[in-house]
Amino acid sequence: MSWMSDPDEDDGAYAEYDESSIRVRPNPKANKPRSKIRPEHKNAVSGRVFSVDRGRYGVWVAENTPEERQLIATRARELGKKSVVTGDWVELVGDTSGDEGSLSRIVRIQERSTLLRRSADDTDAVERIIVANADQMLIVVAAANPEPRTRLVDRYLVAAFDAGITPILCITKTDLADPAEFLANFAGLEFTVIESRSDEFPIETISAALQGHTTVAVGHSGVGKSTLVNALVPDANRAIGRVNDVTGRGRHTSSSTVSLRIGSGWIVDTPGVRSFGLGHVDPANILKSFTDLATIAQNCPRGCTHLPDSPDCAIIESVEAGELGEMGRLRLDSLQRLLTTLASKSSENR
Repeated sequence: MSWMSDPDEDDGAYAEYDESSIRVRPNPKANKPRSKIRPEHKNAVSGRVFSVDRGRYGVWVAENTPEERQLIATRARELGKKSVVTGDWVELVGDTSGDEGSLSRIVRIQERSTLLRRSADDTDAVERIIVANADQMLIVVAAANPEPRTRLVDRYLVAAFDAGITPILCITKTDLADPAEFLANFAGLEFTVIESRSDEFPIETISAALQGHTTVAVGHSGVGKSTLVNALVPDANRAIGRVNDVTGRGRHTSSSTVSLRIGSGWIVDTPGVRSFGLGHVDPANILKSFTDLATIAQNCPRGCTHLPDSPDCAIIESVEAGELGEMGRLRLDSLQRLLTTLASKSSENR
């Protein structure tokens, strides 16, 4: 007997098949049209991201209220490729109780007021976001051990001015060396300078400067940045290290960026770096930070770089004419040094 019988046979043991007799199982993922409508999440809870660790985000919600609590959250798929960074204000859904083992989802990132960024080097235009919504930068530098690096501080200043963040310079270990010569490099800049010894920090002075602000602390490895953070926030427990006696370089200790509350303010501790790329920075933002010089620059010819070899630069002419006094000369020198640092596009930080 043939394996396939005539369909008219009575036994019905076999049947003749064709394509129309094949039952196709529906694929709900393939056949269901994808909706562009996303949940509005009207009941989402707002919070501030204070830590980022391998896809998990620590978030403070309901700050300074009886309901204040910390949540652990993950990113919702609808965020796409948007990155969530320390300092972000976000909106969360899911389990927002803050109970042990609970997990919420970040569904929205609120508009950022500032973004502090750096690139891997000056030829790399791809930005690395360090922190969001900071309004101050605490630049920590040692007077000695390791030696202060003017050009690295210049780079921090360029990044701060580009982001619209107010810089504060804290120079540590002043008992080991006189910082006067180093500080003379920044005489034309109007920002707060705080000095401290290696065995004692002016905690009250620094803490007062942080109140009501979100301050990102940056500095070369080994300058005492994490030691300072631990002094300001005793339960921070940030790892600290020592300077190599042979190379004079500090060892990287802080491996993550974390935001810590200090009174009515926040201090964001960042990993120590030995380079700070500026490939993403717009030179026009640097001039904007020198408001008095920016006003004069409106009379400069188009494309003026404001560097010493710039023809018909209105700023240079005003300084040479003595219209801005000695402080004007110092501020022009600072502006030109920062613009030169940016224009050089060199990843070497000396």
